[in-house]
Amino acid sequence: MKSGDYPALFRSSDEASNAAQATYLWLIRLQYGLLVSAAAVALWFDRLPNLLLLFAFIVGASTTLLIFMSVKKPEKDWYGCRALAESIKTSTWRYMMRAEPFENVPQLNEVRIKYAAFLKEILDANNHVQESISRRPHAGDQITLKMDEVRARPLSERQDLYLVERINEQRGWYVKNVKKNRRRFVGWIIFCVFVQGSAIALVLLRSSQPEFFSIWPSEPLLVVAAASLGWIQIKKFNELASAYSLTAHEIGIIQTRLKMVNGEQEFSEFVNEAERAFSREHTQWVARQND
Repeated sequence: MKSGDYPALFRSSDEASNAAQATYLWLIRLQYGLLVSAAAVALWFDRLPNLLLLFAFIVGASTTLLIFMSVKKPEKDWYGCRALAESIKTSTWRYMMRAEPFENVPQLNEVRIKYAAFLKEILDANNHVQESISRRPHAGDQITLKMDEVRARPLSERQDLYLVERINEQRGWYVKNVKKNRRRFVGWIIFCVFVQGSAIALVLLRSSQPEFFSIWPSEPLLVVAAASLGWIQIKKFNELASAYSLTAHEIGIIQTRLKMVNGEQEFSEFVNEAERAFSREHTQWVARQND
């Protein structure tokens, strides 16, 4: 399934989430950059007293940015739009697979009306992100031709498609991100150890050779280390790796049941079980980000 095969509302909320995430993380980077810059400028006070004004400006900018982020809370748009996008995505797969509550009915229009009503309900329930979504409008259909084409396929073809493009895709995504988050966690820990080790080395060198450097950048190094630890906490690399690993295993266990599914009713139950597993992870992800 390509992005254009999903409802227009999904594409808007997906793009809004990605944009809000990028904005939030860049604001965090800017905050840390300002603090490191302030610590670096402070090293030169004795030699260049005029830098006091620059220091005050940098700290003032950092404080203003902190207040702005506390009031606007750009991360809330990221979490909210992502949760909305994933809710739409899981309901789309239920619709295409004819899973409850979008099971077979005599007239296709009946289930289309039910699906449209469902989209309206989840949009109303997420009215706090409607402004973000409205800035990224899409003129496409809310029930696409691809969705109806997949829904019309025989049971065996829908099962194969669900295995390849939903279960395998989701499991692959989790496995890939387990590895990525673990690599990044280790990388940032090594970086923090290196920076703090450098600060210790400079202090020891200063105690024995006070004239070796005219400027000793120990304080900026500690600020860099603190910013790195803050970044690790924000990104939650280790926690996400553990959570994603468990979800990948859960999906693998669910996947084994697909070959034993017989008939539309059993397939509907299987799809709903799988989608609940996906939705549970997204719900827990939002909760972790809000911790």
